[in-house]
Amino acid sequence: MIGGFRQMQTKHKLSKSKRQQMAKVITYLTNNRSYMRYDVCLSRGYPIGSGVVEGACRHVVKDRMEGTGMRWSIPGAQAMIHLRAIHLNGDWEAFQQYRIRADTRKLYPYRRLTRRLYRKTG
Repeated sequence: MIGGFRQMQTKHKLSKSKRQQMAKVITYLTNNRSYMRYDVCLSRGYPIGSGVVEGACRHVVKDRMEGTGMRWSIPGAQAMIHLRAIHLNGDWEAFQQYRIRADTRKLYPYRRLTRRLYRKTG
């Protein structure tokens, strides 16, 4: 493929901008050749293409975020995506326990100290 692109670059009468674009593509493919072992990936049963990723994005993001009339700020959308991923991964209860512990430490930073003092005096 890289060889074919090089031939196109020299044999076809491409404009300067097209030759520059073709050079960028050739450089990208050359630099990332080791990651493009499709024969190995297919033999191991790995998915090739964007279908799996697109399906995951639709399931995690689109189905929840694109309801009628919905508008999201970037921080709000990011927070919703995090929560959706936690839920879909089955980690909701563990997350809630973590959140409660973190909020308690934040809201009551001296709670442990007062418990120790109470035990000593009580």
